Amino acid sequence: MQIDKLRGEQLDQLFDAILSLENREECYQFFDDLATMNEIQALTQRLTVAKMLDEGKTYQTIANKSNASTTTISRVKRCLTYGSGGYRTVLDRLKEDQGGD
Repeated sequence: MQIDKLRGEQLDQLFDAILSLENREECYQFFDDLATMNEIQALTQRLTVAKMLDEGKTYQTIANKSNASTTTISRVKRCLTYGSGGYRTVLDRLKEDQGGD
């Protein structure tokens, strides 16, 4: 599994910190301190691309609406199809929170 190469004490500490956040405002505050605007926008864009791929949107539509490159779209698609299941978990939970689609 590819995730094994990520594992380590420092990453565990980061994930524990994220999991300790209690609401959206705390997330805004933490990520504002933690990452640059470009880093946050890149992560946001990837999640947007994953959601649009899951909805069956075309690469062209995704590129136009998200400003993502086809390389980014392809990478996210590969992760959705062959990855560790992280996108799938999040997308399914977001659907549940929104009452399913």
